[in-house]
Amino acid sequence: MRYALLRTSSLVTVLALSTAAAAYAQVASADATTKASRIRKPRAARSAPDLEPKAIALLKASSDRLSAAKRLSFTAVELLEQPSRHGHPLAYATRSEVVLQRPNRLKVLTTGDGPASEFYYDGSTMAAFAPAEKLLAVADAPPTIDATLEQAYHAAGIYFPFTDLIVADPYKDMAEGLKLAYYVGQSNVVEGMTTDIVAYIDNGVFLQLWIGAEDKLPHRVRAVFLSDPDRLRHDLELSNWQLDSPATDVFTPANSENATRIPFAHPHPQQAAGKRAPAKATQPPAR
Repeated sequence: MRYALLRTSSLVTVLALSTAAAAYAQVASADATTKASRIRKPRAARSAPDLEPKAIALLKASSDRLSAAKRLSFTAVELLEQPSRHGHPLAYATRSEVVLQRPNRLKVLTTGDGPASEFYYDGSTMAAFAPAEKLLAVADAPPTIDATLEQAYHAAGIYFPFTDLIVADPYKDMAEGLKLAYYVGQSNVVEGMTTDIVAYIDNGVFLQLWIGAEDKLPHRVRAVFLSDPDRLRHDLELSNWQLDSPATDVFTPANSENATRIPFAHPHPQQAAGKRAPAKATQPPAR
């Protein structure tokens, strides 16, 4: 409401100035009018490409660094906003420890402001495990990480805020929906390193991405879904990157022998019908 009032006040001011200018023009000399018009003439706006080459080069460099790694691990801390019962946005956090081996191994251990969860993919099966509740769901899985992530989303609503960073080719996946990309500048705040900041719009999401100037890895992502009337914010911090570390075999759930088996199914089937896989690094949770 305050912004609307400011806009109204500005409009009144503009109208008043326009009226005064018109009165002045009627009594001023022709030379003075010509001079005033020349002074008031706005400069032509500089056109800028929708996809700035420097921004695209940084996105591609980060994508290339990630996709070239056969094995990688990192820590992802997500801070997302959800409306409280009073309407104010409250922040909730999760922390995920991620281990990946291309093309068909993935482990994600997640804790946070809610029940802990674990996800495993060993190349032929995927498993979702709730360690506190001792609940285990297992299903056959496709032969690649990309296909498994999509199937997990459609079958059980499982989605990770860093999904688009661990697919086989992150830039290829984003390119189709990329509408705007520009370079913002450098920062020395995230993890105390120099990062290049790129802002872009992809499939209806406005994102800022902090990319390490030296390692070309993503270290922070900030997203706002443009269709969200509340413009709630989603922040993702990425740290402890390890690329091409020694291979490991940790892609099946441990301590699940006595777990209760449950179907590998969507917790809200009515929401799953007709839903396509999310295409962004952060996905707004269902309200």
